[in-house]
Amino acid sequence: MLNRAGVSGGGQDIVDFCIPCNPYFPTPGMFDELSAMLRDILTYYPSSADTITAELAHLLDLQPQTMAMGNGSTELITWIDHLLVKDSLAVPIPTFGRWTDQPDETGKRVDMFRLPERHGFALDPDAFVSFIRQRGSRTAVICNPNNPDGGLLSRDAVISFMDSLADLDLVVIDESFLEFVDPESGPWPSVVDEAVVRPNVVVLRSLGKNFGLHGVRFGYLVANPSLARKVRSRLPKWNLNSFAEIIVFMLKDHQQDYEMSLRMLARDRQEMISQLGCLPGMTVFPSQGNFVFVKLPEGADGVQVRDRLLSEHGVLVRECGNKLGSSSQFMRLVVRSEPDVQRLLSGLSNVLYGSAWYAPLPGGQQLQAAYAPSPGMRMSAPGAGMPGAGAGLPGPGRRRR
Repeated sequence: MLNRAGVSGGGQDIVDFCIPCNPYFPTPGMFDELSAMLRDILTYYPSSADTITAELAHLLDLQPQTMAMGNGSTELITWIDHLLVKDSLAVPIPTFGRWTDQPDETGKRVDMFRLPERHGFALDPDAFVSFIRQRGSRTAVICNPNNPDGGLLSRDAVISFMDSLADLDLVVIDESFLEFVDPESGPWPSVVDEAVVRPNVVVLRSLGKNFGLHGVRFGYLVANPSLARKVRSRLPKWNLNSFAEIIVFMLKDHQQDYEMSLRMLARDRQEMISQLGCLPGMTVFPSQGNFVFVKLPEGADGVQVRDRLLSEHGVLVRECGNKLGSSSQFMRLVVRSEPDVQRLLSGLSNVLYGSAWYAPLPGGQQLQAAYAPSPGMRMSAPGAGMPGAGAGLPGPGRRRR
């Protein structure tokens, strides 16, 4: 395991733009509380999954019989595949890799619907439905927002999508990153309330992703009681660890801190999108996740850029060459606070253009200095090809968890 806090690159501590996080939550005070409880957490058994489910259901204003808890969303994807997916599954790409890999590993046919780069990787639900009909897929999956591009469908669009596929065996709406949708950008797009009354819909959520606590493996699904029970009945009695339980019980005392963290992250995302769009030749895609999807300038090699950012600047990034429907020219960059973003921008400027094209000034202003592009790299104007970065997308008006 890479110790991102202790390993250094280029003589500096590493700044992690690779693993999705919430830089403002948990708070330092919450970590102090967890440290004080460490002995008990490690000594005693966690409560049963039923007990933890009941506590989270109360917190989310849901019925426990409509939920199933998993040791991370990946465990739930595995059980969904084993128990609910029959012979085929349709999914847009690029997206979270387990939605293509898991059914493929169990011999299912995976029908991949390529999201067009020319449309900013935006999903056209009607076109996806037509693709599903053409292929005869029996299960459909969409991630909302999508990973890695952060594209978002409105609640009405998702409901229409589910209505169109009411005859399928299963429709999965993966809302693992939905909490990061800008609360100022529109109606809350979750369809959890629809899932509990529809016969073939499952909504997947992730607390670990919301909090950036990936070591605390904790995901949950919401569905009608029959579907939820089918998954819940196959899960081990103690499939959640004590850390996950403690986090759930702490949430009710830190709701305001959590809400504030999401507002601060939405602010940072817009600023990060704007600043990345100032880099010559960089294409920045609108996002409602806690990450930003970018296409490097023409001629740039993502693997080399990734490696040099780490070795020379201590910046760790996610190069997307191994994502189906993407290439090594794309990167997913996690949203972080302004000082970290300045370090990313400085590193990118040096690696891509051979000089400090981007230099921060006091007060948040930026100096655009002369730069020398790498040999053979054709550069366009700053922000060229930036498809609507910062444009308003459907999001929540009243956050419902």
